[in-house]
Amino acid sequence: MYSHGSESLIKQAREIQESELQKFYSRLVKLLQGKELGHDAVDSLQRLHLILSATKYTRTLPLELQKKLVALLSSPAEQLQVLSSAVLRETLPLSGQQPNYNQENISQLNSHATGLLLSQAGSKADLSFLCTQLLRNLESRPSEGPAHSLMYTLPILNNILTHSPDCLNEDQMTLVSKKLVDWLRYASIMQGGGASSGGFFTGPRSRQPVPIAELDGTVSGDFFTVLCVGQGFTEDQWMNVYSFSMLRHWLLTYHSSCSTTGEADDRSEVDGSVVSMVSATSSSSRLLPPKERLREKAFQYCQRLIEQSDRKAHKKTDTELQKMCLVEAVCILDCVCVEDMSLVYRTFPCIKALFGRLSSDLSYARVLLPVAQFYLNHGEMAAVDCESVWKVVFGRFPAELFNDPFLAHELLRFLRLNQESIELRVPQYLRYFPNLLKFLAWDSPAVVDDFVDLLPSMVTAGTAVELLHTLLDLPCLSATLVLQLRSTCLPISEPGGRGLMSLDAFRNSSFRGLFLFLLRGEAGSGDTIDRLSTLHELLSEAVDWPRVIHCARTVPVLLHVFFNTVITVADEKLLAHLILVMLERSSLLINIPAYIKEIHRVFSCHLLRLCKLHPSLVMNQSHEMLEFAGSTANVYSKEELYTHVVWVLGEYLSVSCDSRCSVSLITSCFEALEAVLFEITSSAPPPGSVCPAPKVINTLMSALAKLASRSHDLIPRVSLFLSKLRTVTRGGSVAWCSDEEDLIAIVTRGEELWSLLKAPGVAQSVLTPPPHVITPQWHRDTNVALPLQLRALTSLTHSQ
Repeated sequence: MYSHGSESLIKQAREIQESELQKFYSRLVKLLQGKELGHDAVDSLQRLHLILSATKYTRTLPLELQKKLVALLSSPAEQLQVLSSAVLRETLPLSGQQPNYNQENISQLNSHATGLLLSQAGSKADLSFLCTQLLRNLESRPSEGPAHSLMYTLPILNNILTHSPDCLNEDQMTLVSKKLVDWLRYASIMQGGGASSGGFFTGPRSRQPVPIAELDGTVSGDFFTVLCVGQGFTEDQWMNVYSFSMLRHWLLTYHSSCSTTGEADDRSEVDGSVVSMVSATSSSSRLLPPKERLREKAFQYCQRLIEQSDRKAHKKTDTELQKMCLVEAVCILDCVCVEDMSLVYRTFPCIKALFGRLSSDLSYARVLLPVAQFYLNHGEMAAVDCESVWKVVFGRFPAELFNDPFLAHELLRFLRLNQESIELRVPQYLRYFPNLLKFLAWDSPAVVDDFVDLLPSMVTAGTAVELLHTLLDLPCLSATLVLQLRSTCLPISEPGGRGLMSLDAFRNSSFRGLFLFLLRGEAGSGDTIDRLSTLHELLSEAVDWPRVIHCARTVPVLLHVFFNTVITVADEKLLAHLILVMLERSSLLINIPAYIKEIHRVFSCHLLRLCKLHPSLVMNQSHEMLEFAGSTANVYSKEELYTHVVWVLGEYLSVSCDSRCSVSLITSCFEALEAVLFEITSSAPPPGSVCPAPKVINTLMSALAKLASRSHDLIPRVSLFLSKLRTVTRGGSVAWCSDEEDLIAIVTRGEELWSLLKAPGVAQSVLTPPPHVITPQWHRDTNVALPLQLRALTSLTHSQ
């Protein structure tokens, strides 16, 4: 919220009277008439902006003041440009008084004035008119005038095209393409003057023209690019820089939409190579149409940038500039090759050499992602082996740069944008999922959205089991990554200090195998490890590390995505295996109570879903489920999951769900559940445990009643227990239920089941209803009156 002083100023601005406001306008007009505008003018403009923006009503300024503000848009002081633009944005333009730029004053445009024009443009026609004025200025420029008259033209045009790409006609697109060719390829190769304001013939003896230089200090022997340096730059050299900055946007906006796929498809490999050889010469490229010529010059420009990037720069900032220019150059080459497939054969040697030069240097990781994009798009056509590229991108990057947030964002964005192509052309991508999940383990909040989209592509019949184990171990992986970084930074021993036991364990060779499995780069070495409980003990002090806690919070979200996907790709055998994994891993989780509780809730939800889709899964895993349900300890430690396992056994262990179900199996299940129910209702809970929830006891009683209704020999045993339960509770409170209302609910449920079991035929119909009762389709049954009634109601409520 605002401070007290700020709120006071805003209140004053809102409550200003109209008469006082008019006086303020007059004073401001007089103030802006001066030649030198100082602090008073700046303060007054800031106050005016506060007055206009503090109210929801849009005001109209006096004509004279608005003209003064429009004139300030071209002020040499950028602060005045910003303030005047901000003020004019808060006002309604007077009719016929909008900023109007024609061929005479187009040089006054800057980024702030353009922003104002775009905000006040009333229609597409306004933007088209502005584009027309800008292009006329490019086409026929006055012979005299400020040397920087074109400096803002391309950025402004690019900004307009971003908002309205269809405001140029074919002739205008051709003009821009021609101009871009001239600026990219034929800019001056001599350094410009420092100020460039005295004219070309000022001081003829003061200085001889000096050639531009490369970043390593040598004289440039080729055409000017953005990686050339000098003491000053000419106007066409600045336009060269601006042209390169907007080149990719221009190609993607106009060339891709206008190029026809038929032209590319009709060219054979031989024809493409012939065309590319012909267009390689500058004399023949001049004969090409403007769009094809721009592609050719863009190709030459980017190849020159790649050659320049191999030079040793003297400054660190120039080295970073080389990297950024490489990223843009490779992206542009990818664009032109998508438009003209014949250029692929000329481009690949250069890209392949670039990858070979940079692949061993991880500081160029962000440069190699566009290279990987190029291989993905064109590697198949050029019949190039891309395995080495994917080993670097999916292997080394996540393993060694998992803590680089920019690389993580860009690599995951690369995967999301190319998900279908990667699944089709890079099948080995699947085996790198343990490596990619390191980004998630390290910075879960920042990348969880990416993995929600990417995780379904990682789920296959071959990876499902290992992927489930890996997701459950993500908090352990997060802690291990922290230890890996700390082990390289902290000394092995700290005299007199208290070290981390987990860090000592990480460095201990006897436990090295546990951590190496978590840090594995590829899948296939095993689903999980045997000593998970040992690993959890070693990482016990990491359970409250912020990074581990954040990671643990994202796992349930991803597990939902995993199970929603796996049911679409797995057969019953695999689903049965996953149920077994859920039962086993419910006891083998890192000791974060909130995490364990959430995982059990997710397991419970999807266990029900899997068994509902495939009831035979209960029969397939009946032994494991009975073993789980027969353990009284699970009632107290895994209440949520235990309740759902018991419900599943009572619901689906029947002949109607699976013909393999036998009376002996039903009896075994009954006896196991009966023993647990008797034990928890005849004694107090273990020390440190709370009383079992009523839901658990009710579910156990219901399951026993369902099983007894399918094997009538068991009904007397259930009835005996329910009658004893009623007798015991009459004596008042019991040790296994601390809440009186819960006890009443349990007894009521028991009496209902007891009453049902007195009529076995009715009990089976109520407790295990047939499918047509559970899923009625009366609205489709023509033998009942409901469809006729629905049609009658529809005809009455809907007009004909």
